[in-house]
Amino acid sequence: MTTTSTAGDEMQHADVLVVGGGPVGLLTAYQLALFANPVAVPSPRIRVIEQYSKSTQDSYGRAITLFPRSAELLDQLGLAEALAQQAFACRETASYNASGEEVEGRGWDFMRSMGEGKTKWDCALVLRQKYQEDVFRTALRDKGVEVEAGVKLVDVVVDERVESPGWKVLATLEHLDAGVKEQVRCRFLVGADGGRSSVRRLLDIPFDGSMTEDRWVRIDGPIKTNVPKPRAYVSLESPTHGNVLWAALDHGATRIGFAFTPERQKAYAEFDEAAAVQEAKAAVKPFELEFEGVDWYTIYVVGQRIARRFSVADCVFLAGDACHTHSSGAAQGLNTGVHDAVNLAWKISLVLKGVADPSLLATYELERRPNVEKLISYDKDIARLMTMQLPDGWRGNPQADPNEVLGAVLAESASFSSGLGISYSLEDTQNPLNCYGPESLVSDKVQPGQRVPDIILQKPGTFEGTRLHQETPNRGSFHILVLTGSAYEQVDKIRQKLSQTRPVRSREIEWLTVVLGEWPGAYEILGGPAIGKFFCDRDGSGHASFASYAASKGLIVILRPDGWIGSILPLQPASVTMIKSYFETCKIDTA
Repeated sequence: MTTTSTAGDEMQHADVLVVGGGPVGLLTAYQLALFANPVAVPSPRIRVIEQYSKSTQDSYGRAITLFPRSAELLDQLGLAEALAQQAFACRETASYNASGEEVEGRGWDFMRSMGEGKTKWDCALVLRQKYQEDVFRTALRDKGVEVEAGVKLVDVVVDERVESPGWKVLATLEHLDAGVKEQVRCRFLVGADGGRSSVRRLLDIPFDGSMTEDRWVRIDGPIKTNVPKPRAYVSLESPTHGNVLWAALDHGATRIGFAFTPERQKAYAEFDEAAAVQEAKAAVKPFELEFEGVDWYTIYVVGQRIARRFSVADCVFLAGDACHTHSSGAAQGLNTGVHDAVNLAWKISLVLKGVADPSLLATYELERRPNVEKLISYDKDIARLMTMQLPDGWRGNPQADPNEVLGAVLAESASFSSGLGISYSLEDTQNPLNCYGPESLVSDKVQPGQRVPDIILQKPGTFEGTRLHQETPNRGSFHILVLTGSAYEQVDKIRQKLSQTRPVRSREIEWLTVVLGEWPGAYEILGGPAIGKFFCDRDGSGHASFASYAASKGLIVILRPDGWIGSILPLQPASVTMIKSYFETCKIDTA
């Protein structure tokens, strides 16, 4: 084996090395390339390596479902439309008992209304990982970054004597086809290399948790069936295979997922494609099922694990399955990885640009760990219920039907599962990103650390409808939203205060002003220009989504790059100082 640095024997450098070419790694790299601002600073050098070349069969399987909040996040990155072009948009669900009778309020019933009235993405986008990766890879290629396949990370050393964001990481890569090793110095390394993460292993980060003895099977392909509602998210209550997943997929295919009990395993000396087909047919009885072809199948052991640390020395980060694993019972694996990538990338980008202090990176684990722990906690219950077992520590009726309990658990966690209810703590004093200003009125509708409501606005001139998320795309920058309410006179005072205050008008902050009603132009109602872009709130519903007092008093909202609320401030000139203080506390330079 030959070890080298480069063809010219000079050490290679990459600002960010992403290990893993799956959805989480691709999405992280894409954001870092998207957020680059070559006018201000040189674009970062980003490399993405992937050890495995995927076979045709493997490429189809694994993750399939993007819930509403994930779709919103991807939409703000300019990716959701391309996914939607190929996906099956699922709004229909059904549950059938062991006799084949449809029963209400069980299984995936919560999906019918999980985003209703809250988001334009009021459905689950069902698209197999192969096609998701194609979209992400194409977008990344358009930014000038190619995935390097057949490259394995074999060693990683962190030099903690080097201050961030210096070249703290030394990675050794092996080019498997050529038999050549290469050393690369990095500012940051992101481990998005799955449940068997080499990054996590090489850095000796414990993977806490356990695996169960439960085995599950997943099989995809085009089918023929007499299931009454086959193009939906369906649960089938099988006495032999647990609560069976039936998911309509992209390109007309269907996924069947079921528990493979020890009793059923005895029938097979070897579990192959024919066995997977045979068990799928048995799992959906009393309905009939024929596979016209098999795109993919797998058998796996269910377990829940979480990395003891999500990062090392503010320069190496774990994301997605490298950081946490759980069953596919709640269909959350990919969604959790998307949230990880979106939370992390803008923070790394601001540090690379010299805009943010490296201490900002500690908020990645502060914000993501509680949500991952919450998911793992309820995933344990869901995994047991799907195998017809009541949860550990169950205090209810010991004779309760696991199918009924499962429906209740999924319904109770609907806000979290959809992603629309995922929030970051307002109480964590170590995290300055989510806070109220010292003179703020507490909002009765939304809080700092929660998702920004996607309110409907009207553009000036045409009064054409638009949405707040559309007007605040994620480009790694903050937005400040001024909701005037009827306190229009405050806008001019704030504008004057801003003219006297050097910070808070940088390229990393974009302003929007939203007024009540419809007006021919900003001057007609404000007596001067809007602060930033100008929009109308025709019926006041946008203001009402933020606070009941917003229509009378107005308010100012700091929007984080990832679409969560950073702070809520009163509509008054003094808030300019509070905005400055917010960014100073977060150690983000707004000069």
